[in-house]
Amino acid sequence: MIVAVLLAATPAPLTATQAERQIRSQRAAFNRALATGNVRGIAPILADDAQMVTGADSMIVSGKAAQLALWTEDLSGPTRRFYVRKPLRIRVSAVGPMALETGEWRGFQMSARHNWSSGDYVAKWRRIGGTWKIESETYMSTACGGSFCPTRK
Repeated sequence: MIVAVLLAATPAPLTATQAERQIRSQRAAFNRALATGNVRGIAPILADDAQMVTGADSMIVSGKAAQLALWTEDLSGPTRRFYVRKPLRIRVSAVGPMALETGEWRGFQMSARHNWSSGDYVAKWRRIGGTWKIESETYMSTACGGSFCPTRK
């Protein structure tokens, strides 16, 4: 009986194709949340201990709460920013419920589009309780304009 309960609570294994489709769906939901300034829509996609390294200045943002605070600042007010990620490849691990996404990103200030940046990113996903969540993201800026260009090189 205990074994039956444990098996019922364990998420069924996914094929790589199913996992990739679910991760792409989660990324699309993240992009929609960014586009609409919906920080609450970002929260369920981040792991509690999610880490982010920003693109231009390599600022390290540790934990879901810290990321949500940063997104709240970036996605509101007169300097509201818009970001989008475009996944180019998702590689699902054969040894655990994790995957690596690589792609391109772009961001700009809604009220002053000459302030912009873009580049490449890598995101590590993990399936937690049957849902794919972002564990870490690292961004690298490769182009920029206006105030989005780093002050240090």
